[in-house]
Amino acid sequence: MTLSLSQLSPRVFRIDWATVRVLSYGFGIHRETMTHDDIQLLVAALISVLALVGLIVSRLRLHPLLALLVVCVGVGFATGMAPDTLVKAITNGAGKTLGAVGVVIALGAMLGKVLADTGVTDGLAGAILTKASPSSIPWAMALVAFIVGIPMFFEVGLVVLLPLIFSVARKLEEQKAIKGSAYVYVGVPVIAALASMHGMVPPHPGPLTAIATLKTSVGATMIYGFIAAIPSIVLGGPVYARFIAPRLTVRPDQALVDQFSVGKADPGRPVGIGLGVLVALLPAILMLVHALAEMLVPKSSFTFKMAAFLGNPIIAMLIGVLFAAIVLVYARHGDAEKLRDALGASLKPVAGILLIIAGGGAFQQVLTDAKVGDAIVHLTQAFALPPLVLGWMISMLLSVSTGSATVGIVGASGLLAPLAGADPTLNLPLLALSIGCGSLFFNYANHAGYWMVKESFGMTMGEATKTISVVQSIVAVVGLAMVLLMNLLPPLA
Repeated sequence: MTLSLSQLSPRVFRIDWATVRVLSYGFGIHRETMTHDDIQLLVAALISVLALVGLIVSRLRLHPLLALLVVCVGVGFATGMAPDTLVKAITNGAGKTLGAVGVVIALGAMLGKVLADTGVTDGLAGAILTKASPSSIPWAMALVAFIVGIPMFFEVGLVVLLPLIFSVARKLEEQKAIKGSAYVYVGVPVIAALASMHGMVPPHPGPLTAIATLKTSVGATMIYGFIAAIPSIVLGGPVYARFIAPRLTVRPDQALVDQFSVGKADPGRPVGIGLGVLVALLPAILMLVHALAEMLVPKSSFTFKMAAFLGNPIIAMLIGVLFAAIVLVYARHGDAEKLRDALGASLKPVAGILLIIAGGGAFQQVLTDAKVGDAIVHLTQAFALPPLVLGWMISMLLSVSTGSATVGIVGASGLLAPLAGADPTLNLPLLALSIGCGSLFFNYANHAGYWMVKESFGMTMGEATKTISVVQSIVAVVGLAMVLLMNLLPPLA
């Protein structure tokens, strides 16, 4: 799940930080013996994930939303949560997730419908296919997602790019240009690029949180992040897409394919490519302006406040939908009644996706409130690892176990902050990057992003694991390798 900067607080990860004490460079952390309660929490978390998979893929074939809620209740009682606390965790988790991404997804569905019905996505897809051969399509899509991913959260970027993904994939499918799933072939590079940018490069909340906690430089972390992101995107995106796409037959629900990709421009009034690109990327442009203001403009200034308002994902997407309606429909004397009906119809295919994502948010919150994170921290304290590797591992374990990359980054950064202040030889920008990379590893069933990809592309759990889970694991591991390589070089000034 993605949180706004105002929500990023150590309170989302309740650890008694008074128990954390620095002893040495080699370990950096006071060791605490794992208790019986810690072991119970870890076992409960593991069993809950296995139970969730079993409920969905077994003969029961339980709907993912019901399975997620059942597992939430089970893990809550198994970890000793009071009934009222458990209910609060479920409602808060679902509510925060829908608040963070639900409205954005709904607005993205509307924008995608307008772009499809006016022929914009069809035109953009045709332009990409004209300029790029089928073998170079993954590289082109990775580049587009790399640019869009600079200011956009993972979920928001995916919502914005789904119409283009589906349009390009549908054309490849019709041409029978590749073996296997065209949607995986086109979508995997986008997932890799958006995930890499989200976890490695400021001004995304995760990297900014690590930077603030470790008291290091935004500029140096950003440079390191871009350097690490490029090989991560290449290996996790186009390279892996060419390997996995022929082995899968993934195809999204026809209603979503029709909504996002079926549409032709009026031959008498075609939409220019330039205008189409502007309309499609306007939300990304607004968020990029906010990102630049975050680094260049005083936060107390009116300019920054306006940039922050316009660059908020919900406001940016709202402006994008209204701008698309005005320039593509109203200004061209289109049918307003037809537009309203189309916007209403656009929400139907994503309604189920929204509820499943909310269930994923509830599951994540229950695991967090059950203090599974505390047990993970105690587990990692038994390892003697270099700080850069330790930061990656703590963040990875927290993210995998609680379902939140933000929790992984907040927890790892807070735990290693005393070491960062005590060791002047430690490259803090690389430590922040290492923590961000770790938070990306193996996005799975307790992550809202997993369910968004799974349901949007019409995947089974196995197919989703082979795509988003493996892609993000590749990105995380390659990112760590780049961190260790860059640590051999002189640090950036």
